[in-house]
Amino acid sequence: MRYITFLFLFCINLFAYDRIIALSPAINEIIFTLGHGNKIVGNTTYCKFPKQSQDIAKVGGYFSPSVEKILNLKPDIVIMQENNLDLSHKLEKIGIKTKVVKIDTIESIKNTISDLGEMLDNKTKADEIIGEINDSLKSLKGIVENKKIIIPIGYNTDLSKEIYVVGQNLYFDDIIEASGNQNALQSSRKGQPVLNMEKILKINPDIVIILSPLMVEKGLSKEELINPWKQLPINAAKTDAIYVQTGDYAGIPSDRIVQFIKDFKGFLVETRGK
Repeated sequence: MRYITFLFLFCINLFAYDRIIALSPAINEIIFTLGHGNKIVGNTTYCKFPKQSQDIAKVGGYFSPSVEKILNLKPDIVIMQENNLDLSHKLEKIGIKTKVVKIDTIESIKNTISDLGEMLDNKTKADEIIGEINDSLKSLKGIVENKKIIIPIGYNTDLSKEIYVVGQNLYFDDIIEASGNQNALQSSRKGQPVLNMEKILKINPDIVIILSPLMVEKGLSKEELINPWKQLPINAAKTDAIYVQTGDYAGIPSDRIVQFIKDFKGFLVETRGK
């Protein structure tokens, strides 16, 4: 009798999540890479990779998913990031199972990949992905060291305006640290810091990596984004260590973080050669 009960519970656990709603591009991508993209019945308007994601029913934006659309899709589980915690409570109250994941640092990304792998009964693939992330981080060591790196976000062609940059408490900071370098902006502030030109001159970065995934769509060139930085009296301008990263995966903390790390490594190698 005990054996039958155990087998019954095991089967429920194994097949319980046939209808999943993924409320962020990163969650959506991880589930696809784990081989269960066919179970996603709903995601957000920003879920565009892999291509099949675009044909899945949309339940709203990143911060504004529709409860009505979620209910209409009859999900077995809704998986979301911490920014949707209030929605999680609301859905749980009406009987919809939810899972809230954290994907801000490298460690939390790996933990989420492991958790989802276990939930979807593909721990082997999850471990493989985590191994690739670890290997890519190790490959950064010894290229250049003790450099101050700043990572601006956006499409600034005029640096007299507000400049959004990558702060600490994020996976970008972990990648910089893994390479033996440091984030030029040392701040305990969470979120996305905004700097002015005076602050940039003060921190005097050695390397600038501009994140501009929509550069082409906005009709801009790499030269237009790099030139304003070249005019500044900073170390990065003196050594021409200013780069533009245009991959759409840079800002998505999924398994594709390995692709950003590869790009980042390329910038370090180029800097070493100067």
